[in-house]
Amino acid sequence: MLLLVLLNPFLVIVYLIDVLEKLNRKQFTRVLFRAGLISTGVFWCFAILGDTLFASVVQAEFASFQIFGGIVLLLIALQFVFRGPRAIQMLRGESKHIAGAVAMPVLIGPGTISASVIMGERLTRLLACGAVLVALIVSILIMVILKAVHDFVRPRREPLIERYIEIAGRITSLFVGTISIEMIMRGIQTWVQNF
Repeated sequence: MLLLVLLNPFLVIVYLIDVLEKLNRKQFTRVLFRAGLISTGVFWCFAILGDTLFASVVQAEFASFQIFGGIVLLLIALQFVFRGPRAIQMLRGESKHIAGAVAMPVLIGPGTISASVIMGERLTRLLACGAVLVALIVSILIMVILKAVHDFVRPRREPLIERYIEIAGRITSLFVGTISIEMIMRGIQTWVQNF
């Protein structure tokens, strides 16, 4: 549930509005599927290796990642507050490989990586990998359905869709900002407990 909440397709679709408007349904579904495969591989690595990856390979505390990730998310939230939902296009940039650009930073981010590590610690490896797969499949299916709804409604109610995107973008910034502060605080709390 934690990963599914962080992959909230109703909020992620706002991040992908430029992609949603440029691609037809088949292309959009293909891009999401590829981004989902990339994300699944990354999340499985963090769910299986977890804190060991940070301690052994990166030689840093997971708390450091939480603090840095929280700062990154806070900057994204601030961009949304001041620039609206199109801010993610600036962060993602133009890419020849749009699936990779959708996977990171939209699906793979500090919050979702942290969730994968936590899932790996609390569940067996097989269950954690299964939970990651289910969360991504559900999220992607909902986004494909939202694309179909968007394509059906947009010609008839374009001003309504534009208002939804603007409002959802502002709400998203509040949600992302809250999660970022929580990540920073948990990272600091973990550091304090270690010393």
